[in-house]
Amino acid sequence: MQNIPTLYEWAGDIQTFETLFTTFYDKVLKDNLLGEVFKNMSSEHVKHVSHFVAEVFGGDKLYTVEDGGSHAAMIGHHIGKMLTEQKRQRWVQLLLQSADEVGLKSDPEFRSAFVGYIEWGTRLAVINSHLTENPMDYDAPMPKWGWGETGGPYILNDNLQ
Repeated sequence: MQNIPTLYEWAGDIQTFETLFTTFYDKVLKDNLLGEVFKNMSSEHVKHVSHFVAEVFGGDKLYTVEDGGSHAAMIGHHIGKMLTEQKRQRWVQLLLQSADEVGLKSDPEFRSAFVGYIEWGTRLAVINSHLTENPMDYDAPMPKWGWGETGGPYILNDNLQ
């Protein structure tokens, strides 16, 4: 049986994710629709998002250990932001454009898994952005995304834990 790489290993390394999200957030800050949402993001925002997605894709636990984050903390950042479907779609569009620009792997299997996660995560972000309290327990596990798993409906199931 062959050793199937994680999405993180297939994508490259942490520099791959940092390059992707640096390019992406440069676009976001200049965007007419999203710029206002992110104009006050911390100087650590790009690093935290890079670490979060890399960890979800099977990389080192940089977000949970180095950054002191958790899945509940990431969900908490979206509470009360009142994100719209239009903003979600623009976020996805700019991320996919950035992925192409930085040369993120473009084979159908990887991109399918990547887009699947981005769709899942951004849709959860919109749902959670309309809440006033974080629905996640602090000790809820980080999602783990692979080559075809999905979660739901609206919960983490055994495929993601």
